[in-house]
Amino acid sequence: MKKSILTICLSTLLATCASNRAAVSNINHSQDDRDARMEWWREARFGMFIHWGLYAVPAGTWGKDTHHGEWIMNTAHIPVETYEKFLDQFNPIKFDAGAWARMAKNAGMKYIVITSKHHDGFCLWDSKYTKYNVMSTPFHRDILKELDAACKKEGIKLCFYHSIMDWHHPDYLPRRDWEKRPTEGADFNRYVQQLSNQISELLTTFKDIGVLWFDGEWENTWNHGHGQALYDLCRKLRPDLIINNRVDKGRGGMGGMSDAGFAGDYGTPEQEIPSTGLPGVDWETCMTMNDNWGYNSHDKHFKSAEDLIRKLCDIASKGGNFLLNIGPMGNGEFPPESVERLARIGDWTRANGESIYGTTASPFDSLAFGRCTQKQSGADTKLYFHIFDWPADGRLVIPGLGNKYDKPAWLLADPSKKFETSWQDGNLTIQLPAAPASATCPVVVLETKGKPIVYKTPIIEADSDQFVNTADVKIACESKGLTVRFTVDGSNPAAESAEYKGSIGLDRTIRIKARAFHDGKPVAEIADRQFTKVKPWAAGNPGACEPGVRYQCFDGAFDKVPDFSKLQKPTSNGVEDSIQIPKEARRAHVCMRMSGWLAVPADEMYQFALGADDGAILTIDGHVVVNNDGLHPMAIATGAAPLAAGAHRIEVSWFNGGGDFGLDLKWAQTGQPLTPVSKAALSHEK
Repeated sequence: MKKSILTICLSTLLATCASNRAAVSNINHSQDDRDARMEWWREARFGMFIHWGLYAVPAGTWGKDTHHGEWIMNTAHIPVETYEKFLDQFNPIKFDAGAWARMAKNAGMKYIVITSKHHDGFCLWDSKYTKYNVMSTPFHRDILKELDAACKKEGIKLCFYHSIMDWHHPDYLPRRDWEKRPTEGADFNRYVQQLSNQISELLTTFKDIGVLWFDGEWENTWNHGHGQALYDLCRKLRPDLIINNRVDKGRGGMGGMSDAGFAGDYGTPEQEIPSTGLPGVDWETCMTMNDNWGYNSHDKHFKSAEDLIRKLCDIASKGGNFLLNIGPMGNGEFPPESVERLARIGDWTRANGESIYGTTASPFDSLAFGRCTQKQSGADTKLYFHIFDWPADGRLVIPGLGNKYDKPAWLLADPSKKFETSWQDGNLTIQLPAAPASATCPVVVLETKGKPIVYKTPIIEADSDQFVNTADVKIACESKGLTVRFTVDGSNPAAESAEYKGSIGLDRTIRIKARAFHDGKPVAEIADRQFTKVKPWAAGNPGACEPGVRYQCFDGAFDKVPDFSKLQKPTSNGVEDSIQIPKEARRAHVCMRMSGWLAVPADEMYQFALGADDGAILTIDGHVVVNNDGLHPMAIATGAAPLAAGAHRIEVSWFNGGGDFGLDLKWAQTGQPLTPVSKAALSHEK
């Protein structure tokens, strides 16, 4: 896996909001074929990820450093010949495939994805294409073969994670930047053939595996042609196999979704859950229980069982799958913290699993008290409400539900407990007892007639909550056939309030509230947004200036934009005519600060979009306007600033922790399209 604090993902595509991306699947295959092979996976919703290999031997420790994980070969700069010595120490005598499969099953997990090979190149099965596998260790047992048999016995679908990247193979390129192995004689095409051979071996040896979960595709030696060819090979050998989108080059950063034209059956968000649903898209969030994918004996930062259960509910409510990771110890056992959490999750799924398996995404945009999933029940629909925050007065308010219903709601874990419902002021209320029946995410079920009809809350749209001169505000409503009424005096919209018919022009501080009505009755929650007229920040007096901005570069290992006042002498400096990375900074392990003046043409609110790989921060007149900090592939963050006509101090700070690099700054007056900050707008003092 890609380690969150040591990200070196190379992405050639600009990462956009996950909701605007889709995992492209079935290139040259029909939708019916896709639906048929995805059916079990969509039903499953919950799986176990297992990261296990030679890195379990050092258990995260190298020298005095104890922060390593499955990336220890790279993060600790361990040469190949030194790392290979772990072969003689890998002897997990307590490994019990049956126990692993039973723990997954008892936790409510329906499939297991285990590392057949991680980035270090070590294989967990008896591969005829390399001796760098488990049969060369004292353990001398085919782990995948044993787990395959155990999963069949327990009714668990076995799947494999397989790394495209390989730090051990002599033909894999590029080398790590710290390595001393020569590249002369290395042939990447020869490595690609080795990869294809091993994939063919896995698919013919283990004929029932459900998913090939690829990773390590981000380095620039792997291209779309390689990805498409590997996808096609898998599809030829196993037409029913599911293949994730990391086989190809379309993944947009940790958000995990792909642009059109790339191979892969589903998207793979990592360590994050999309903020909104992704209608019509298959996706799966993979996440660690603690901070590492592979076993680290010092890493005790485990998420609670309650938190993990809520994450499962959150993901299912958005139509995704949850792949929860375990990093087994070097002796073959799961860490006790993981075992305890799996047991508690299992207690919950045995009582409430119906609300997860085979469900689809919530029909509600959001619910204040928790999450919702749904499932067809004949001609009707069951709505499962996962309650994170039990209402103090017992009134569970469901906003905007327009269906008829003739049954009381009930508690999923105990159907004998019924709850009365009532309709008032556009909302359905379920009357619950004062105290929850269970402290961990109780689920209440409501059955509606037909498919759920949910009236959407209007959306008040504007570029910013602040403006300098005037602002235009629009109100959108997704639900058709409704009348939207609004107020500008802070009162709640009523049937006699003004009807929204077009853009609302503002020239003073104002609060807008909007609500949807059907036949004169409110049918959704109230949208509420404050708009404030502000004075622009005063322009400065830079004196005599020259074109461009000054920059300073500093070497170092960074995982965020540093405090430049604490850095020593810069390794280089100079002037650039635009916001871009100087040639000497287009590498790993460097940071840079650019400073100068920005010429602003008029008093107005200005929008800024800062794209960066890795992190960057935009500061104007001492105010942080855009914070795009942290280790990540190319991503865009936005912000706004009220600026008076004239010159304003500008500073852009940036760093690159490793891998690819990028920096881009665009701006616009409110209501105008974003364009790059021009050379003419930038200057620095002589």
